Amino acid sequence: MTGFVLAEWRRLTSARLWRWGMLAAICSGAFAALLALIGPENFDPPMPGLHTAEGTRVVLGLLGLLAFVPALLGTSAVAAEYRHRTITTTVLYAPRRWTALVAKIVTYTAAGLAYGAATAAVAAAGLFTAAAAKGVTLGLPAGEVLGLLARIAVTMGVYTLLGVGFGALLRNQVAALVVLGSYFYVVETALMLVPGVNTLYPYLPGGATAALTGFTYLADAVAAQTGGAAGALLPASLGGAVLVGYAALAALAAVAAPLRRDIT
Repeated sequence: MTGFVLAEWRRLTSARLWRWGMLAAICSGAFAALLALIGPENFDPPMPGLHTAEGTRVVLGLLGLLAFVPALLGTSAVAAEYRHRTITTTVLYAPRRWTALVAKIVTYTAAGLAYGAATAAVAAAGLFTAAAAKGVTLGLPAGEVLGLLARIAVTMGVYTLLGVGFGALLRNQVAALVVLGSYFYVVETALMLVPGVNTLYPYLPGGATAALTGFTYLADAVAAQTGGAAGALLPASLGGAVLVGYAALAALAAVAAPLRRDIT
């Protein structure tokens, strides 16, 4: 198994996708730095400034909206193997197909956590630099800011694994990316607008992410426009548990689906 993981890691890091992924992580962190420099009080509608706990959480919580990027990378990493027919060589090399698939899960989980760590590091540096440049004391203690960034980093790892499972289920790379993007940016938001159905939002990946990161801006904005509510978000710990559950299902799908069908 160690040999398979090392081989998978070499394959991943030698591809352009890894370099683009690390660039995306840096850009995601820089996005939070830019928002901090602009200041939440200058948003439309205006939000509390960085000197408040809510304003700091909004800036960092917006990183959750970019969790689609690591999900996209995870999907592409698996679906591309089917597109270019390299998956055949991969599984033929393994005496038991499941060992190669588990190696992918381990590798992409590590890659997702590395993506999240890079995003959090750049965001932390940018946030503290922007606050110092503006002469503002952050509304949250440094320890709490770093803890929130750590949760965001783990969330990015979970979304990478979700992408891996999705890519294994829907092997067409273009179709998988379209469906995945539509779900995260259209379907989840649309469900928040449907009375009754919107109570499910806290249990969806987006709602669980919002609970884990303390980002309620999107749910509050939808509620303000509709005059309703999207359902109270779960506690942070429970939101994290829901995300872990989704990650476990994605890992199971990534291993089980290829076992039950022809690779070619």
